[in-house]
Amino acid sequence: MSQSRIVKIAVPCPLYKTFDYRLPAELLRPSATQEVQPGIRVRIPFGRQKLIGIVIEEIPTSDVPADKLKSIIAVLDDESPLSRDILELLFWAARYYAHPPGEVLQTALPVYLRNNDDSSPVLTQYWRLPQTPTTPHEETLQMLKRAPRQYQLYQLLHADNAGGLDADALNALTENWRAPIKALLEKQLIESFEKPILLTQEERGDENKALDRTVLNDEQMKAVRHIETHASQHATHVINGITGSGKTEVYLALCETVLLRNKQVLVLVPEIGLTPQLTQRFLDHLHATMVVLHSAMNDRQRYAAWHAAAHGQAQVIIGTRSSIFTPIPELGLIIIDEEHDGSYKQQEGFRYNARDLAILRAKNRNIPIVLGSATPSLETLNNINEQRYKQYYLRQRANKKPLPHVQLINLCNQKLHEGIAETLLSGIRKHLEQHGQVLLFINRRGFAPLLMCHDCGWTTTCHRCDAHMTFHKRREQLHCHHCGSQRPAPQQCDTCGSSDILAIGTGTERIEQFLQKQFPDTHVNRIDRDTTRNKGSLQEKLAQARSGESGILVGTQMLAKGHDFPNITLVCVLDTDQALFSADFRAAEHLAQLITQVSGRAGRAEKSGEVLIQTHHPDHPLLQTLLHEGYPAFATAALAERRAAGLPPMRHLVLLRSESVDALASQTFLEQAAELARQANIKNVDLFGPIPAPMERRAGRFRYQLMLQSAQRKELHQLLSWWTPQLQMLPASRKVRWSIDVDPYDTF
Repeated sequence: MSQSRIVKIAVPCPLYKTFDYRLPAELLRPSATQEVQPGIRVRIPFGRQKLIGIVIEEIPTSDVPADKLKSIIAVLDDESPLSRDILELLFWAARYYAHPPGEVLQTALPVYLRNNDDSSPVLTQYWRLPQTPTTPHEETLQMLKRAPRQYQLYQLLHADNAGGLDADALNALTENWRAPIKALLEKQLIESFEKPILLTQEERGDENKALDRTVLNDEQMKAVRHIETHASQHATHVINGITGSGKTEVYLALCETVLLRNKQVLVLVPEIGLTPQLTQRFLDHLHATMVVLHSAMNDRQRYAAWHAAAHGQAQVIIGTRSSIFTPIPELGLIIIDEEHDGSYKQQEGFRYNARDLAILRAKNRNIPIVLGSATPSLETLNNINEQRYKQYYLRQRANKKPLPHVQLINLCNQKLHEGIAETLLSGIRKHLEQHGQVLLFINRRGFAPLLMCHDCGWTTTCHRCDAHMTFHKRREQLHCHHCGSQRPAPQQCDTCGSSDILAIGTGTERIEQFLQKQFPDTHVNRIDRDTTRNKGSLQEKLAQARSGESGILVGTQMLAKGHDFPNITLVCVLDTDQALFSADFRAAEHLAQLITQVSGRAGRAEKSGEVLIQTHHPDHPLLQTLLHEGYPAFATAALAERRAAGLPPMRHLVLLRSESVDALASQTFLEQAAELARQANIKNVDLFGPIPAPMERRAGRFRYQLMLQSAQRKELHQLLSWWTPQLQMLPASRKVRWSIDVDPYDTF
């Protein structure tokens, strides 16, 4: 019998350890005579399950008794799908973020590889009407009248303007479609095809399109030349440019240089909504093969794009947060657009920060990384002050026009119409009459934040959270935006039975309805999570906004991030006051960034812009600083406050969160954890808590947290490395869900 070898496997489970398995010799490929390659996937028995694990290393012996050592069922890869530099990055991340290694490595794999033994990329099949139909449309419809299912599908494909429908799209539109699709194919009334995953100008029919390059101004050219001078070594470069200053043009110029050296570029964006816009800009300006990676793609599409990047077929990779783990063999440059955005921080499971990991990845590869923002995070600005990063200012808008004029509207003693002041309505009317486009920003979905009984004061609260339920009028439903609970809107009070129910407060749906009545001849376009759930709906609404078809845009922060709407001349910020008095120490920073970013949507083309901000507190220092001195002055003051208070980025935080249906169990676990941390006797690490989370009850669970704080990362992580594996052994750990958040983005 051939002798087996022993390997350590990272298993996708919430345990802070790896597992030893026997690798039977008959499972190895004939060429595998040396050590087993780290990173290959294997099918393993784990309890009653059969899971896909990842090989960490081969070891000569195991501490597990030979008769207890389980054997690998199958080796799934000839070579590792994860490159050596990605594996090193993941091992570091597992240690730094104190997360189980098996779950960390699984996060880096495309979902397709997590669930399928086969690693061959398979493109998604689409169906469409023939490009050159042999039968006229009306004749085809007449032919299909006796086959209603085929008739329906044919009409769906005829109505599609997006270049074909895949299985996901058809599942969303209809049921039991596979048999009629097959029949239509056999009759040659439709055709199937696979979309190329690699995007090029040729694939989009733009091969004859002249490159529409903007001539760089002096500030842009200075930044490009300096970064290009240091292209063969690692450095973190920050493009600190006002909104509309042409940061994307700097990215494109840098990409051209990198592509000439036959290197690849990774571009990260914070939101799916920004991906099509940025991709189009890159396609218009670069002769390069590109792929996009984001969660709106199905598993096969995403894996095909990932595979193309990993095998050097894609020269430019544009993606959201998790794209940082994509293997890229000839990586020459990383670009992080809107680096301040909180979307780069994963808030569930493996809580990594893609921006910070990108900086480490660039350092490990000895390549430059470029961070771009009009409102750099305080962490980034502090690193600039400490001379760790190099900064380049872009103080001039690309259209050479000044930044929009900003004015505060004092709401005190003003008559409001669905939350909108008369002054604001007059401003909207004036800009519409001048053929401008108006954007109204309110970071609250739904019709109203709550319903209230006018007779007794009863309000619609969530039964599972310490929060009110938002009223969505179109569906006549109450939604909890924290736990997802839904129920029909009440027709009478639960307490006194009165039918006098009032909708209190304002959301995007209410603003949309009011403005449509006020301006019946103007198309009002609401863009929030509720109106963009369907596939392609976000792109359709953004296209309407850019074309000027929609005279008024109403939306949440989805509209504040990097979008270029050339026709917008007025931006209205409806509600800033709530964030002015938040318990979260980052709230002021986030509000300043949000106001600056959304204000920057105005006046980006030929017409000048204006910004109106409604508030009951016009004298608040944050608003006054932004109004008169801008974001840089606010950031300087905020950094001084953080230094005085001993908060990040001057000190470093870790949150241990615990939740349980039993409040006492959640609190007890953290008390045991705090006592365990004190036993480590590591100096200069402060413990605070346990205390209830700002929202104590969420989704039926009571939430508590313990904060660890230190001026030195080394001491903090010295404690974490010893403390984290011990937490699983605490008696109370079995009664709670707990998680560790290193460098938390918020404290909720």
